[in-house]
Amino acid sequence: MYNIYKPCPYPYWINIPMYNLYNMYKFYKMCPCPYYFCPPMYMPHNCKHFTKLKDYGPEPFVINIEEATKQNNTFRTALWTGENLQVTLMSIDVGEDIGLEVHPSGDQFIRIEEGQGLVKMGDSKDELDYQKKVYDDYAIMIPAGKWHNVINTGDKPLKLYAIYAPPEHPRDTVHQTKADAEAAEENYGY
Repeated sequence: MYNIYKPCPYPYWINIPMYNLYNMYKFYKMCPCPYYFCPPMYMPHNCKHFTKLKDYGPEPFVINIEEATKQNNTFRTALWTGENLQVTLMSIDVGEDIGLEVHPSGDQFIRIEEGQGLVKMGDSKDELDYQKKVYDDYAIMIPAGKWHNVINTGDKPLKLYAIYAPPEHPRDTVHQTKADAEAAEENYGY
């Protein structure tokens, strides 16, 4: 029978790649479980690497937002949607952007967790006169009615989270790619 105090039923020498200690250390930092692979049914509750990314709103919810943002590989995933606020995780591929947009009735907050980019803002889509380079740990505040875009200028995906007040996307939104997001906007008009 499986011992509930062990996170994985396999012996450690089967699961740990012994050839590279640095990779083991990097993995341990992400997941303190001493095993390289744990099937979900045996996964310890404190294993940070395997957070299920879905919309948890409007129920009370607590998460390590930095780890969740870095874990996300979709263009957009709604993490929490309430009546007055929404948190989405985004991963912008190299050379891509969020897309030029404006939110007429709500402010937006964006935080860069990993990567580098360029923020452009302005009063019209043809006059984006405000530009700043952004990196890890930068925060971007976008007032309602400002046209804006965030462009990935780095060599790896740009990982960020966005907070909309009020919510901008339907509850449970998941867009795997930017093309999926654009198709949803055309079909549903949000």
